Amino acid sequence: MHAPSDLLFRTLGDPTRRALFERLARGGDLNVRVLTEHSGVSQPAVSRHLGVLRRAGLVEARPAGRETRYRARPQGLAPLLGWMELYAAFWAQRFDALEDSLKRMDQ
Repeated sequence: MHAPSDLLFRTLGDPTRRALFERLARGGDLNVRVLTEHSGVSQPAVSRHLGVLRRAGLVEARPAGRETRYRARPQGLAPLLGWMELYAAFWAQRFDALEDSLKRMDQ
């Protein structure tokens, strides 16, 4: 079984999916037709990408009459944020050590 961050990286690794997620994050509740208009890919392709985004927990769908409306789920990025925190601590330690070395060199 893959870690949640693996699925997230694979999902957001595709530029079309990343653009769809960003558009939903900025634009709110949108349908497939609106998402397809400036995506550069076909409507069936947009629908497939939205399915991948849904499975990764980054998008939620809501039926609205004969269409489905999509919106971003920013909380789906939580595994990514947790992964990044590990590296933030790593780099903070490295920068602190560099700063100490530079101070010693200046003395």
